[in-house]
Amino acid sequence: QVHVAESGGGLVQAGGSLRLSCAASGSIFSINAMEWYRQAPGKQRELVAAITTGGSTNYLDFVKGRFTISRDNAKNTVYLQMNSLKPEDTAVYYCNADVVRRDGSSWYYNTYWGQGTQVTVSS
Repeated sequence: QVHVAESGGGLVQAGGSLRLSCAASGSIFSINAMEWYRQAPGKQRELVAAITTGGSTNYLDFVKGRFTISRDNAKNTVYLQMNSLKPEDTAVYYCNADVVRRDGSSWYYNTYWGQGTQVTVSS
């Protein structure tokens, strides 16, 4: 009923930039927070950046000043602009969306995840 899909990953040299996009589609009434996570090989998934409906943001300390999260509420899309990339940023990047659905008089609140997009930063 709800589909979340990331795009924009790829291979980039250290110091380069990438812009990730994540679009949610389907039976959506509204979306609360949208978040970007990443998971490197052998490591736990970690929160990279989050943004509320009103535009308040939060970042992992390691990416502050280099990454910028933004969203387009009309398109149910969140973006992650990544600048000054480092080899340590190499990971699969996932987004999620806290979706509100309405079915008649019933309301549903669920978090949906995308399949992930690979970001590789070469030194």
